Amino acid sequence: MKVYLIRHGSTQGNLSGRYIGKTDEGLCGEGAEMLIKRQEKGAYPEADAVFASPLKRCMQTAGIIFPGKEVTAIPELSECDFGIFENKNYEDLKDVPQYQLWMESGGRNGFPGGESREKFARRILEGFEKALRMCGGSAAAFVVHGGTIMSIMEKYAYPKKGFYDFQVGNGEGYELTLADSLAGGDSGDSRVCAGSGFGRPELAVSSGSSDRSSDYADGKNYKKLFP
Repeated sequence: MKVYLIRHGSTQGNLSGRYIGKTDEGLCGEGAEMLIKRQEKGAYPEADAVFASPLKRCMQTAGIIFPGKEVTAIPELSECDFGIFENKNYEDLKDVPQYQLWMESGGRNGFPGGESREKFARRILEGFEKALRMCGGSAAAFVVHGGTIMSIMEKYAYPKKGFYDFQVGNGEGYELTLADSLAGGDSGDSRVCAGSGFGRPELAVSSGSSDRSSDYADGKNYKKLFP
């Protein structure tokens, strides 16, 4: 099963370097224009099912990238609640003691007044797995947030990497290959073997010498959409 994880286009808050989590702002003109240009060039993959965070920036992005497709909003896929950091940038926060402590933790601590990393990841994975069950093994696109993508990739990408290793820019993302069993489906395709070669049930890689492209040549089960 192919899963496409795409981060929404730029917002004014993104361009200003602000922590935009639950703030429901739409795309800025520059962000929408970039998405339109890429879509017109056929840069984005086709998908049988499209899911998105319900926040404006994601729903607007999904409408541009997948025109005419029904978009199913999954509330659990919304961005992290940044608490007292919400809608503020470094200049606003650099002298705030709680921010200094958070920076010293390498971003591992929870956001004061917001969500912890653990609570956020649990919510995201619940929403992601719910959507996978809904699409039944089809190629699915998820138009979501940077933190949402990082949480999913930290759980399902192989080889394993850390949360912050999966950062992507606005309008960018990953193609992730998963076992059909995660979507409650059974493709019957002998080329797809869950955990093939790695002992990991999340993986789906080709097992025939005539179709090694889905192995990505180096044992990964993912690749960037815009290398």
